[in-house]
Formats: sequence, structure tokens, C-alpha cells
Amino acid sequence: MTSSRLSPRRAIRSGWTWSTTLAASLVLVAVSACNEQKAAAPVPLPPPDVSVVNVKSQPIPYVRDLPGRVAPMRIAEVRSRVSGLVTKRLFEQGSAVHEGDILYKIDPAPYQVDLASAEATLAKTEAALVLASQQAERLETLLARNTASQAQYDTAYAGKKQAEAEVAGAKAMRDRARLNLSWTDVRAPISGRIGRALLTEGTLIESGTTGVLATIQQLDPIYVDITQSVGELNKLRRDFASGELDRLSHDAANVHLIMDDGALYGSAGRLLFSDVTADPSTGQVTLRVLIPNPHDELFPGMYVRARIKQGIDVDAIAVPQQAIQRTNDGKPEVWVVKADGHVMLQPIEVGPVVDGNWVIREGLKPGQTVVVEGFQKIVAGMEVKTHPWKTEVPEGDKPHDADAADKDAAASPDGAAQPVAQVR
Repeated sequence: MTSSRLSPRRAIRSGWTWSTTLAASLVLVAVSACNEQKAAAPVPLPPPDVSVVNVKSQPIPYVRDLPGRVAPMRIAEVRSRVSGLVTKRLFEQGSAVHEGDILYKIDPAPYQVDLASAEATLAKTEAALVLASQQAERLETLLARNTASQAQYDTAYAGKKQAEAEVAGAKAMRDRARLNLSWTDVRAPISGRIGRALLTEGTLIESGTTGVLATIQQLDPIYVDITQSVGELNKLRRDFASGELDRLSHDAANVHLIMDDGALYGSAGRLLFSDVTADPSTGQVTLRVLIPNPHDELFPGMYVRARIKQGIDVDAIAVPQQAIQRTNDGKPEVWVVKADGHVMLQPIEVGPVVDGNWVIREGLKPGQTVVVEGFQKIVAGMEVKTHPWKTEVPEGDKPHDADAADKDAAASPDGAAQPVAQVR
């Protein structure tokens, strides 16, 4: 029977084998762990690509979009100067009329009678003047022959002068009667477009107390009255005085209208003047713009927005709109690529949007590089690979209605800046 106890030599050999196996296993585990650590080590990624623009100074117009109302250049209320019965209306409502056109006719019969009476009175006074003149001449001859007294001559001469005055008064009465007769033709005081008729045939009107017969408005060219705050105007004037902004030419057509559907009006206008009185309830000042209206697209009273260019910043800095980032509290900032290729966030102060770009008031200098696209891939201090930002969209990537979209973008308040007006 085999003994259950090992001999000393066999026990030693068995212990050595177990120790060797354990050591080899530990070495294999350690080597395996090292290999796993090496396999799990992250591979360095290349710097992310970002699109950038190089900041440079350039002349940029100072553009504002301001609310306004259309007003006629001239407006006239048609009224009758004489009393009478309206017998005829001679215009088409809503049509164009010219100065001097007959609009209404008032019954002329009473005024024809008055004119005939005045002419008869004039003839009577002229006859009396002839008699008085002959008497004065006769007495003048007799006075020269000493057969008439000086008193008699003076009386005849005074009678002649009185007859001349009566003739002059009769002529004035005749002219007044003739004028009243001419006023029975109610004429257009100005050229323009006439509105609806406010009185019809058969209406008896009273001179000086009657209402308006119709209204004529001159619509080409036409006014647009826009409003701007006193604070903005004063700042604008200070910028002009300091040289930060340059004035525009007074005759420049520098106002474009944005219609209620967002489309740009086809013709540009020019600023005429700014009012000298502010509205005490709103603190706004009225600016008047003169703009062509050849196709009667603008109607008095309609609401528009005026895109007005009030000056030129000759060394302004601007970046694309998508380059502007906002902090949690809404403050603007941009990603700037430093000279070593690393990025940083730069706080800025922005002005208005011009030509789709934000005007930068403070925070950037010419020569700096600003990230426009690729923000999602970067963090502060990261190295980046830059390439120029392309503004053109490839033809194949454009939607079918790209032209319409471009027009809408140009018409939006943040779209392309159109020429607009100078404040004096």
C-alpha cells in the first residue's frame, strides 16, 4: 500500500514546481495588463478644421430701419366759393385730374343776372361821366374868358371826379359779378388723384359754410414721414462732429422702403429734413423723405419701414452674423484664432447689421482671425486648422427656390443694406 505522505525530496520538488507556475502566471498577467493598457491608450486626433475670416477695416454705411407713414406731397380740399345748386359732376371718382379742370358746375343763372345788372350800372355811370366831363370842359373855357366864376368851375370839376369814381366802382362790381359767375365752375386747385365725390347733383351749397366737395392728393412724388428717437439723432450728430462718421451727399438717394410684405420698394428716395420739435409723449423726431411714386404703389396713410443710410463709417470692422456667439447673459463674443493656432473667446460690442454682417464697435482689431464655422468642434485653448470661409453656396446645394430665398433675405431688415438718408 502506498504511503499518503510524501518524501522530503518529493515535497521539495512539488513546492518548487508550484512556485514556478505561480510566478509564470503572474508574469503573464502583468504582460497582458501592459498590453491592454497600451491598446487602450487614446490616439492623438488632428486639429479640427474651422472656417475663418480675416478682420479688416472698410467703409460701411450707418444704416437704420425706422417706421414711417406715407403722406401726400400736396393735398387740397375742393370747396365752392359761391352758393348755389350743384347741377353737374364732371370727374371720375379716383381718377387723375389736372390743375384747372372743371370738377363741378353750380347753377350759373343767378350770377349771370348779377353780371348783367353790374354791366348796366357801369354803363349808367360811364354816361354820367361823359356829361360831367363835358360840363367841366365847358366851364374851363368860360373861366378862361372870364364869363364863369371860379366856384362854378370847381363844382363842375368835382362832379367830373365823382363820376370817374362811380365808374371805377361800377367796374369793380362788374368784375366781382364776373368772378362769381366764373366760380360756378368749381375747378381743381392742384394736379393729382381725386377721391370720392362727397356731394352729388341737386345739393344746395352755401358759400363759406358748405363741406368739402372732394379731396385731391398729389402722390408722385410722395412723402414718407419716419420717426427716430432724439437720443439716436444726438449721437449721430456727435459722431459727425467727432469724425467717426462721414456725412452723405445731400442730394444722394439714400432711403429705401420695406413694404409690409418684406419686399423692397423699387425706387430710392432722399431725406429732406428732420423736424425741430420732438413728440413729448414718445421722444421721437419726424424725418421727412421724398420718394418717387410713378405707379401709385404708395398710398397716403399706409405703414412702411424705411431703411435709411445716415452716414459712412470709413474704417469700420464687420464680421458675418454667424460668427457672433452669445453668453448665458446674452453678451456677444467671437472665437479668435491666435498666432500660434489656438483659439480663444473674445468679448465684443456690436452695432447694427449691414449687408448681413455685424458691425463691431469694440473688441476686434484689423488683422485678427475670427472663426465663422466649426464652433461645435472647438474649446478654448484648442489648436485648430483654419481655411477661408466661403460665402458662395455650390450650385448643386442650392434649393430650387434659392432665388426667391435670396430676394427674401435681401428684403429682410437684416439683409442687404440699401442706400438711405442724412440728418442735418
